[in-house]
Amino acid sequence: MAGATSEERGERRRESPSGPPLVRRLRRLPLRTLVLAAVAVLLLGGGTLWVLYGSSWTRVERVSVSGTRVLTAAQVRSAAAVPVGDPLVSVDTGAVAARLRHRLPRIESVAVVRSWPHGIELKVVERTAVMVEEKGGKFIEVDAAGVRFATVPQAPKGVPVLELSLSRTAATAASLRRFDEARLVREAVTVAGRIPAAVARTTRAVKVRTYDDISLELSGGRTVSWGSGEGSAAKARVLTALLKATPDARHFDVSVPIAPASSGS
Repeated sequence: MAGATSEERGERRRESPSGPPLVRRLRRLPLRTLVLAAVAVLLLGGGTLWVLYGSSWTRVERVSVSGTRVLTAAQVRSAAAVPVGDPLVSVDTGAVAARLRHRLPRIESVAVVRSWPHGIELKVVERTAVMVEEKGGKFIEVDAAGVRFATVPQAPKGVPVLELSLSRTAATAASLRRFDEARLVREAVTVAGRIPAAVARTTRAVKVRTYDDISLELSGGRTVSWGSGEGSAAKARVLTALLKATPDARHFDVSVPIAPASSGS
């Protein structure tokens, strides 16, 4: 049996519907309806743009600050320089966050959030000092990441002072050739960041002589031989246990955490 001719196949294609169902339905609508629908879409889009950019309904009127401990809300708002009066949608939240971190190094992180219809919220997380360095009669605060973020006239309460006691002995000189002063400070920061909370409140100084000779000076004349910054988490746990087991001891040695010791009374 002979198949359909080319002319017959072409006729069937012209008679059959083509395209997705939505396209076919739109083709059946009168031109006037299509034009009105297009105008409505344009008006809706234009109205939305006007509300966001042109009206006074969604402009920045207030900047709120939360999470501060040392900084004041006024300091944060001033450094943020949020353009009050501008459309809320146009505020570059990334640029605001970058300004805050640059101008206020005490800020570790900040979330800049639009609070519709008129607000910007600045949710701040401040750095916490684990140690301070004394220079020129002032104190530089250092966080657990080793970032020097602020200079203050007095050491914060409960934050130990770094003491570098780098005597020029042959052993110390050899250590400094391998581990320079900057590396030793980083080791001290590692130790300070791992001191148990209960001990940190009574720690007066972190003393560094060499890379593997770091010690703590506690209140009441007590001392702790810590060794290097390696294994500080384990050393912190051992020190906590030693303090509970021998509360009257004057010296604690956790430099080798699997063989800790305490002495004196």
